[in-house]
Amino acid sequence: MANQSFAIDGPGSLLAVLASQSGLARGSSGGGSSSSGGSSSDGGSNSGGVSATNMSAYFKLVFLGLIICVSLVGNLLVSLLVLRDRTLHKAPYFFLLDLCLADAVRSAACFPFVLVSVHNSSAWTYSALSCKVVAFMAVLFCFHAAFMLFCVAVTRYLAIAHHRFYAKRMTIWTCAAIICMVWTLAVAMAFPPVFDVGTYKFIRDEDQCIFEHRYLKTNDTLGFMLMLAVVVLATHGFYAKLLLFEYRHRKMKPVQLVPAISQNWTFHGPGATGQAAANWIAGFGRGPMPPTLLGIRQNLHNQHRRLLGMEEVRSERRLGRMFYTITLLFLVLWAPYIVACFWRVFVKSCTIPHRYLSVTVWMSFAQAGVNPIFCLLLNEDLRKVLRAHLPTYWRTKQHLPQDEAYCIM
Repeated sequence: MANQSFAIDGPGSLLAVLASQSGLARGSSGGGSSSSGGSSSDGGSNSGGVSATNMSAYFKLVFLGLIICVSLVGNLLVSLLVLRDRTLHKAPYFFLLDLCLADAVRSAACFPFVLVSVHNSSAWTYSALSCKVVAFMAVLFCFHAAFMLFCVAVTRYLAIAHHRFYAKRMTIWTCAAIICMVWTLAVAMAFPPVFDVGTYKFIRDEDQCIFEHRYLKTNDTLGFMLMLAVVVLATHGFYAKLLLFEYRHRKMKPVQLVPAISQNWTFHGPGATGQAAANWIAGFGRGPMPPTLLGIRQNLHNQHRRLLGMEEVRSERRLGRMFYTITLLFLVLWAPYIVACFWRVFVKSCTIPHRYLSVTVWMSFAQAGVNPIFCLLLNEDLRKVLRAHLPTYWRTKQHLPQDEAYCIM
């Protein structure tokens, strides 16, 4: 089968890719069924192999097309919600906005080239320079997500363990500085291979242009992989530290009851209550008028502020759970591919099973599409904003009262 080269210019071209691949699969199966009965067994096995290859390519195209659609729609939806609603203009949502926009750009800029390579039987039909650019972007977005999730973990710990410092220092300019720092670090990690420090090339087994991971004595890939692994482990270390902090502060000190002091029925002292005033009014005791209980009313304002602080802490904890879920998904979906990369680095002339490598690569692709889904599932504020921006027809339809049966007497 001759390779076909084309360029993807939009969603219509993606549909054309899927349709042409489906036609190839049907044509190969139809050709096999119309062959004469006297064909050899070798011809039958070759036809079966070609059909299996076409079905595998068709499945990859459909799966990656689904990832692209879900990623673009979900990430752009979350980004629009954060931008349009002023109640979400907070530090954690600014970081979430950066993550969603990066995943959307990755899906729109990198994944279509993977579609083309899969359609062309795992072949790169563009120039070597374009392959370096696509590989640079793929590595850039991977390190950006890792560094951003690490910074989010640090800010989540500060929001719970040092809430006053976090509320005072975490301004919009601080968020902008953190985002710029993350992009700078990601560019610093992804840029050296452009000048052949290591190498960017098309990997046929992965259907993509990416950093070529080879034996450690023949390539500089070990430093890049160690940096990624250290950042991921440090991120989970901060969440473990946050969990330990919350566990230690759950153990509240027991209440110590201090008995009230009384010589003539006018109770006073730390354990006194309003019973002293009631006894004095009733005529018990001849001592001075007991102190008024205005202190309780004076502390209501401080108590109200304390309750607001506790509500803020609960909100920060909910955000922490959402971001940890995103971090855990990043680890689960990228860990198999990282293991395969370390396998290539430390084992000379190793052969990784093709099926395992394909599954790990496509799991790393899926990471760009699952984040917005879990953000909407785990974040109540995002769901409220989404319901508020739904069309009026759908909002009124959900809240219309049901007609009740009645009878006229």
